[in-house]
Amino acid sequence: MEIIFLGTGAGIPSTKRNVSSSALRLDSGDIWLFDCGEATQHQILSTSITLSKITRIFITHLHGDHIFGLPGILGSRSFQGGESELVLYGPKGIKPFIECALRVSNTHLRYPLRIEEIEDGMELKEKGLTIETGLLEHGIDSFGYRLEEDDKPGPLNADKLMELGVKPGPIYKKLKDGQSIELENGQIIHPDDVTGPVIRGRCIVVCGDTRYTNKAVNLAKGADILVHEATFSEEKRTLAYDYFHCTTAEAAYVAHKAEVSKLIINHISSRYQDQDINDLLNEARAVFRNTDIAFDQMTFQIPLRKAGSS
Repeated sequence: MEIIFLGTGAGIPSTKRNVSSSALRLDSGDIWLFDCGEATQHQILSTSITLSKITRIFITHLHGDHIFGLPGILGSRSFQGGESELVLYGPKGIKPFIECALRVSNTHLRYPLRIEEIEDGMELKEKGLTIETGLLEHGIDSFGYRLEEDDKPGPLNADKLMELGVKPGPIYKKLKDGQSIELENGQIIHPDDVTGPVIRGRCIVVCGDTRYTNKAVNLAKGADILVHEATFSEEKRTLAYDYFHCTTAEAAYVAHKAEVSKLIINHISSRYQDQDINDLLNEARAVFRNTDIAFDQMTFQIPLRKAGSS
């Protein structure tokens, strides 16, 4: 599983940072997009992502820098032969926006498109993950998404199975799938007898634009990865509050209070140039050490948790 950052800027694009979008590549190979600002499909051209592999799109809020790339992505996915269903989640209003754009542009999709408008506190089940929505604090409704992967069974103890006379084959798969088996001598072997501790599922939280809020803290509790905006430096705290955004230190404080493992901040204002990035990063790391600032085309691997870890 990995996150690919396609656009890490705020408001308007700059020469170094496009507007908001990131992609989560699942172990299955499916791609889930989070936000889809203008030129997202152009950013995708510099990656190994194919549009037909995009099966879910999660929109945090309806500001243009987060949605103006959607009609193009949807149309191009069809032009390039995508046929599988695509499910689009977003706040109330996303459905008429998409329906109007497709109708006015006379764009006909060759695949089924399902649009689901979300509310605060919804729980969704998708392909081995549970997704929870959380309403944050912004000028319009803006959501965060918490993704929790299902736990995986622990590794089989092959040595113990050999001692019991069980050779590799279909029986191994049954045990891995949680099924008990009966040997020829009548002995029953239960999965717990020959498997190690379960591997806890990974947790990723992606927040939309927001002021500092305990709602983000609650949504991010214990996450492996928190992706959180930091539009302004700490000296612009008042400006950040007035425009419903966070500073670097505020994003880091969310990560600290939520006890996440890793914070990646994005949605960086175009006022900050390359020479400013280290200062922004140092501000955040002074509060939460394990912080990075995303840049366009950055890929971050999310390793499996160790067996038995919490």
